Amino acid sequence: MKLHYSPGTISIAVAIALEETDTPYEAIRVDFASGAQQGEAYRAINPKGRVPALETPQGIITETGAVLEYAAPALVPDDAYQAARMREAMYYLASTMHVAHAHKMRGHRWADEQSSFDDMKAKVPQNMADCCAYLEDQYPFDPCVLGDDFTLADAYMTVVLGWLEGDGVDITIYPKLAAYLIRMRTRPSVLAVMAKGMLS
Repeated sequence: MKLHYSPGTISIAVAIALEETDTPYEAIRVDFASGAQQGEAYRAINPKGRVPALETPQGIITETGAVLEYAAPALVPDDAYQAARMREAMYYLASTMHVAHAHKMRGHRWADEQSSFDDMKAKVPQNMADCCAYLEDQYPFDPCVLGDDFTLADAYMTVVLGWLEGDGVDITIYPKLAAYLIRMRTRPSVLAVMAKGMLS
């Protein structure tokens, strides 16, 4: 498998899941600084111009949640309720928290006026803090998002929580999240992607 990624983006959740399951993969960096994600070569892989994209023997998969489930099915709980709770956390991160984060630098997706961009950017710390308060209340994070077992939600959560400092949120206000992120950042799979320069 070939994982197309950009450092620090949500695509790194896939790398963490692959490392966690000892799944061989080739990591191919997409240079966002040069706009490679919008270039013809990458658009042929993912017409959306975003990461991740996973090249598999059957074809290319995009969208983080879908890529994660294909790449590391062993990290999906066997219990139907726990599997649903895992997806609940992931979909919240994707549809609410990631969008709140993106308002800081991708306002052009939702508006055209600079004043709108400024308003969206100014609201990011509060929106992300509200998301943290929700997560702190809803999930055990002991030691993982759902409890004992590392799931796909942990790969996803580890990357998203890493954005908080840059978004102006003090994670220490949320003791469960803060302790969780420290634990995840000492996990071999996360240390492996850090060693490859994919996550800082």
